Amino acid sequence: MQLQDILYSQGFGTRRVCAGLIQQGHVQVYEGNSALTPVECTQAAMEFEADGLRFRVQGEDWAYHEKAYLMLHKPAGTECSQKPSTWPSIYTLLPSPLRLRPNKASVQGVQAIGRLDQDTTGLLLLSDDGKFIHRMSSPRHHVPKVYEVTLKHALDDKQVQRLLAGVVLDDDPKPVRAAACEAVDSHHLRLTLTEGKYHQVKRMLAAVGNRVEGLHRSQIGGLTLPADLAPGQWRWLDEAALALIAG
Repeated sequence: MQLQDILYSQGFGTRRVCAGLIQQGHVQVYEGNSALTPVECTQAAMEFEADGLRFRVQGEDWAYHEKAYLMLHKPAGTECSQKPSTWPSIYTLLPSPLRLRPNKASVQGVQAIGRLDQDTTGLLLLSDDGKFIHRMSSPRHHVPKVYEVTLKHALDDKQVQRLLAGVVLDDDPKPVRAAACEAVDSHHLRLTLTEGKYHQVKRMLAAVGNRVEGLHRSQIGGLTLPADLAPGQWRWLDEAALALIAG
């Protein structure tokens, strides 16, 4: 695969832009898995095996990924939208190559899998793999998501039982049930859901007579938000992490 095509596939711009980066000496390639120092490449048409390739563009190291799978620790005060209405977009937290990866869809780059409200924090997945996005988003697959909920009023056993039995939300006559519900303390609830409706956690707690004061998603499938991933930071998902998510 030509080097300019590799860079294009990773979101570094059009093929012409990628060729210019190479010709101007801004691209170096690590030759071999054990190489510690990259070698400068100035020929855009140079051929490389893409899988496993590591390279440096304008001083920053990258590795080739046919598809992008990411986790992001979403901070409060951000919107999961390419065109936010009030708050900054989560996409501004990502480097431009991830936002510009070519995509057959109308929107380029990685896409958030589901959305978290602007005041909700925690684990968010992003990808440019349409099949993966669909699988993780589809309610048929029942991917569990765990939320840490801070409550305004003290929690009681009756509220927990109602959440497990199912509550009716105003736009859907079918009861919505929690897959699991644990009272961590009087004002802290750990809630597991396998579907995602608009403002679901907040509306479920309102239906049992309580109110959400803080909301944090700590887990998707078997993947827990790493303690060392600070708000606003992102990380590639490796095969082990993907296996935890997919089950």
